[in-house]
Amino acid sequence: MRVADLMISPPMTVPADSTAAEAARLMADRAIGCVLVTADSRALLGVLTDRDLVVRVLAGDTDANTSVARLMSAPPLTVDADDELATAYRTFRRTGVRRLPVLRDGVPVGVITVDDLFLDVLQHFADLLGPVSRSTLHEEAAVPSLERTTP
Repeated sequence: MRVADLMISPPMTVPADSTAAEAARLMADRAIGCVLVTADSRALLGVLTDRDLVVRVLAGDTDANTSVARLMSAPPLTVDADDELATAYRTFRRTGVRRLPVLRDGVPVGVITVDDLFLDVLQHFADLLGPVSRSTLHEEAAVPSLERTTP
């Protein structure tokens, strides 16, 4: 399976001169946890997460009109849309980030999150659990029950 099979697409992007307040409103309106900061919607400059806003703006006492270029995490860690999911797993495990921009030919085409991978793993477990539980129920039905008889 490839990263493109699980990524959220299209990604939400903001220009580097957007303010923290504008980015926060976009994240709230779209119920998303990050935006990709781009130049001309094509060149990825960085990633701004909801946590960045909390730590750097609210807790950091920074003005909400500060540009996202000053608040974003850069350079961004990325994966390619055609990478195997194992590459995303390794990147998450190695770096500790929760979201990765997905690129195709250097252009942002999506975002993949740790939560996306959790859901994929849970779906695989559910796919396995169905046949196993049906088999177990079938085996239990085939075994005669042992009932106590009283003399």
